[in-house]
Amino acid sequence: MEPRAIEGDKATLELTGDGILNLRWIEGVRIEAEDAHAAMREVNNLSGANEHPMLVDMATTQSVSRGARAVFSIPCAANRIALLGRSAVDRVIANFFLGVHTPPCPTRFFNSRSEAMAWLAQGHDTNHDGAAG
Repeated sequence: MEPRAIEGDKATLELTGDGILNLRWIEGVRIEAEDAHAAMREVNNLSGANEHPMLVDMATTQSVSRGARAVFSIPCAANRIALLGRSAVDRVIANFFLGVHTPPCPTRFFNSRSEAMAWLAQGHDTNHDGAAG
């Protein structure tokens, strides 16, 4: 399936052939509450009645507002979330979110796409911490 643009044009979303949602934020984006709502609405629309693991490519995200962080704490059609970043700033943003909010499902930060994909494929667990690759 081709990636769909999220309302506001700050991200794209696709459901891959292996059943993984791939949410990719554009480089340098500032994610506000309305952006988070639009992304989660599209995740739920695309998933229908099913839940899927989700890879969130947040590499080079500039900032995530307090309102957006609150939205990302609301349960959606994702049953596992791997946050993928490349820089120390990405890790700080992810760890701040994970430290302040309780994610709605197991959520971890990775700086390796292959490690993130392997973790998403593992199935359900109760680990909500940010420790990883």
